[in-house]
Amino acid sequence: MQRLGQMIRQLAHYRHQWETVMDKSSAASAAFESPSAASRLTEVTGFGSNPGNLRMLTYVPEILPPSPGLVVVLHGCTQTAAGYDRGSGWSALADRYGFVLLYAEQQEANNPNRCFNWFQLGDVERDRGEAHSIRRMIEHAVQQHAVDRSRVFVTGLSAGGAMTSTMLAAYPEVFAGGAIIAGLPYRCATSVPEAFECMFQGQTRSAEEWGDLVRDASSHKGPWPKVSVWHGSADATVKPMNAGEIIKQWTNVHGLQSGPSRSDTVDGYPRRAWTDAAGNEIIEEYVITGMAHGTPLAVGNDENSYGAAGPFLLDVGISSSYRIAKFWGLTEPSEREDWGRPAPKLVPQVSEATVHVFPTAAEAPKAVAAPRKPQPSTQAASSHLDIGSVITKALKAAGLMK
Repeated sequence: MQRLGQMIRQLAHYRHQWETVMDKSSAASAAFESPSAASRLTEVTGFGSNPGNLRMLTYVPEILPPSPGLVVVLHGCTQTAAGYDRGSGWSALADRYGFVLLYAEQQEANNPNRCFNWFQLGDVERDRGEAHSIRRMIEHAVQQHAVDRSRVFVTGLSAGGAMTSTMLAAYPEVFAGGAIIAGLPYRCATSVPEAFECMFQGQTRSAEEWGDLVRDASSHKGPWPKVSVWHGSADATVKPMNAGEIIKQWTNVHGLQSGPSRSDTVDGYPRRAWTDAAGNEIIEEYVITGMAHGTPLAVGNDENSYGAAGPFLLDVGISSSYRIAKFWGLTEPSEREDWGRPAPKLVPQVSEATVHVFPTAAEAPKAVAAPRKPQPSTQAASSHLDIGSVITKALKAAGLMK
């Protein structure tokens, strides 16, 4: 009885902690995602079976190469697809590198905080609930835009990161790669109490146990998606140890050694990578020193900076969206020189004075200690891009110029 009482008190503490996070982030998200902020996304209906009752939104650049890639993006709690796109900069990357974007959006009818239900069995098993809805969206987008099925990827933040783990495990044959940002391992939780425990305390299992959960999620026997893992060292919402458990899960699935094959520093932050027998990087991990809960951004005007700071969208001097796209191979020069890549459409910055970025310095003092790299001036950034050449290529590709 004493142990039961302790569990109830602990659960009440976790619930209070979660409600505090959601109350603050909801107000900040409302300011960031005001109606005046135009969305670049288009809603798609009639995409097929939708047992999870999710919305489908897409962004398709005006000019695409034949057989483009597809990136599926899953937002975090209290966020919308449009807000997360604006903050993360994925549509600007799609413009620059020529791929299709698909956003699945949660609805308040399913979860009052707009979190994907990564902890409910009915939503995380293959061909059920929200996971199945996202799979149907992918199939629709692949057929509609003649997507290269060997270049389909998925990424997400927080609850979206946990749902990314779900999609990679439940449908591994669909994805070439995934990126889990401030997320959790697949099947870390199958109930609300377990979800709170995983987030605020963490759950430790052996690599084999974690790997078995993925292997048991489908009949797939490989090959497996490559995985990028991102987490802030000062994350108080999803404990940073979850990044290590995700690494254990996927190194085991891939049959890789537990220790990294190489370590380096990227934009001032530590990065570790695990390689296969041929030396190809299969798994990578970034731990963003001093960063709280959110997606790492580098806000600026240079070619590797994307997005706008906002709730759970933290300007710490490294663009996770760009680095993830690079890890997946989406930033490689096109094999088709004349497909007509348009000029990138940069998302306007949002002043930190007008947006409350959670947590505040008082709530998480370490969160403001992250190193920042100096941003090049707009004039210097523009020297990398020959605007006339890009416009000429676009006109030729569209048949408007010979």
